[in-house]
Amino acid sequence: MKTAKDPRHLKRIKLMQALFSWQFRSGKKPTKKLEPITSNLSEIDKLIGKCAPDRPITEINKVDLSILRLAVFELIIDKGAPPKVVIDEAVELGKEYGSDSSSSFINGVLGKLVEIKKIKT
Repeated sequence: MKTAKDPRHLKRIKLMQALFSWQFRSGKKPTKKLEPITSNLSEIDKLIGKCAPDRPITEINKVDLSILRLAVFELIIDKGAPPKVVIDEAVELGKEYGSDSSSSFINGVLGKLVEIKKIKT
């Protein structure tokens, strides 16, 4: 059972926050912990764009975008956690840090990604 003090949950929060702040530091090299994500950013953003065709990447709320980038990285590239866990964590982060509609938007995008990529949940 996940708790607010679960080390994996805390790690995701820190990564999401680091991704969020990195977006505002144009031209600055990402930290070592962000490098695996940022080095795959074009692939990640392409997948997000495909799963949210009504909302271009540039128009997605920066918090939601950070959460989605982390979740897509975990689902498609890292594959270290079960898809259900990744999606649940992303939705929870959206509820905690995003707007009122963030959690449903994030859930919809990740649900579409699972469908497109035929990821077993």
